[in-house]
Amino acid sequence: MKKQSELMVVTKAKNLCSYVMLITQKSPKHFRYTFVSKLQNLSLEIIEKIFRANDVYVTKTDIEAQKIRLGLQRDAMTSLKLLGYIAMLAMQQQCILAKQYEEISKQIMDCQNLLGAWMNSDKKRLQS
Repeated sequence: MKKQSELMVVTKAKNLCSYVMLITQKSPKHFRYTFVSKLQNLSLEIIEKIFRANDVYVTKTDIEAQKIRLGLQRDAMTSLKLLGYIAMLAMQQQCILAKQYEEISKQIMDCQNLLGAWMNSDKKRLQS
């Protein structure tokens, strides 16, 4: 049975990706190959890494699977941080609006908190 944090982080990451896709469609065309593509790629990458981590079946005795899942979770966390930074730069360059940046930041924070909870949940469950 899936833990609540696993299910929620997938949903929040999907929502974040949808929002990024929506707002970048309205960005000025001269940002299309810089900020727009990077924001979109990072948001897709986050979903991919979360899905891949979720598909790794872990047990207390399978240390290799635990390392793979944790690595994917950490990669997703790093991509979330990068997305936040690129979004900030995009706002400063007027690729996205300040209120759009605020919403992205809020959604990134939600994803980071849920991903962290999932990682902690795995750690507790697999150490006992």
